[in-house]
Amino acid sequence: MIRSRNILICMGIIGCLLGEWDISLSNEPPDKKPPNVVFILVDDLGWKDVGFMGSTYYETPNIDKLAGEGMVFTDAYSNAPNCAPTRACLLSGQYTPRHGIYTVGTSKRGKSVYRRIIPVENTTVLDPRIPTIADDLKQAGYTSASIGKWHLGADPESGPISQGFDENVGGDKSGHPRNYFSPYHNTNLEDGPKGEYLTDRLTDEAVEFIQANRENPFFLYLSHYAVHTPLQAKDSLIKKYRDKNPDGGQNNPIYAAMIESMDSGVGRILEKLGQLGLEENTVVIFFSDNGGHGGVTDMSPLRGSKGMLYEGGIRVPMIVKWPGVVEPGSSCDVPVISLDFYPTLLEISGAKVPPGHVIDGESIVKLLNGGDKLERNAIFWHFPAYLESYTSEQGVWRTTPTGAVRVGDYKLLEYFDNGKIELYNLEEDIGEQNDISSKMPSKTKELMKILKQWRNDIDAPVPIEINPQFDEDKFIKRHESLISD
Repeated sequence: MIRSRNILICMGIIGCLLGEWDISLSNEPPDKKPPNVVFILVDDLGWKDVGFMGSTYYETPNIDKLAGEGMVFTDAYSNAPNCAPTRACLLSGQYTPRHGIYTVGTSKRGKSVYRRIIPVENTTVLDPRIPTIADDLKQAGYTSASIGKWHLGADPESGPISQGFDENVGGDKSGHPRNYFSPYHNTNLEDGPKGEYLTDRLTDEAVEFIQANRENPFFLYLSHYAVHTPLQAKDSLIKKYRDKNPDGGQNNPIYAAMIESMDSGVGRILEKLGQLGLEENTVVIFFSDNGGHGGVTDMSPLRGSKGMLYEGGIRVPMIVKWPGVVEPGSSCDVPVISLDFYPTLLEISGAKVPPGHVIDGESIVKLLNGGDKLERNAIFWHFPAYLESYTSEQGVWRTTPTGAVRVGDYKLLEYFDNGKIELYNLEEDIGEQNDISSKMPSKTKELMKILKQWRNDIDAPVPIEINPQFDEDKFIKRHESLISD
């Protein structure tokens, strides 16, 4: 009894010294707010379209500086080879079969006589009943803004406000701007002075949001329309790149000028965080929604471009800066994918997963802390749609309905319309030039089993119905005429 009483007395003294019984013994101050989140999403920026990934034609000093202050993910992927499905996956944390947004617009792209099978019907609006990152962060006390491209519906029914954001600046169902110079003809963005540049304006709005919400935790989702077409940039910058030597297929001065304006905006945001003393408690994420436009830029040594499930269409630049957690100048080659941002931001903020909401992504916080692996062994893509070609190099299609899986260094693609299977070792063949499916039948069978099991588990619809309007002879003639141009 005496011993127990003495223990209680000692505990009481310690409790008094600490001020409260439940005070944390960590080094964090008890009133420290959760970190702010600035998510910068660029549209159609290719894997090699930035200096820190090797480009010598495009100039991105501010993004390169961010890379030096954070962690670069060399094997980061979008959930789809085009805009809308990746954004839906990013915001919901779910693979495409769960929300039904597989592509942009209709899945029946191109002429029917060239489509061998009937693709899965596509959804163009993210169901407001599906929780988003903004919904969950709101519950954790965050103020949030969606600034720029939305592409998943329109307010009040299915725009950013209906999906948990407190502010919507410039976001609607549009996939690209009508004009990069004011007047913008955007119902959610007031026109600025004539000739104002859209990328600059969205940066202005982002800086104002940060300034106005500096006292409380905030989530800024800055979703640039740049560098999507139409290709429009400031004349002074275009002239600069016309006078510069190209870097292989990276040779478009207008596109280069668009990238520089976007990069300048990144610099202004980082500068504002520093000025307000917010830098040390802000997570900054830089990402692209898919690979670069094949008719505009070049992702070499990656194969393909936007619209394809080859690496050039889905592997994207990614940086995460988190002072005090992420080692500056570090890199990670563990494969990550857009839907991982949902659980990652929930873990960072302390927000809770809504009851009944299935999350397919995995938090990458362990990687940000210096870890070298995640629990999962595979990532998947499901694209049961057609995308016509915008260059003659691919013939009729950039892609036909396709599924894909990456397990370790191996990546398998399955084409639904003809049953073709391709297998690549990305460690040895990052350019996906050598299909090894016939040389490694056991590995091919292993990955096919994993892919089919995943599709079964997630109830992913696979198109198999033959299109009665398909014409094999017309398809072959058209394909041959395109690739011979």
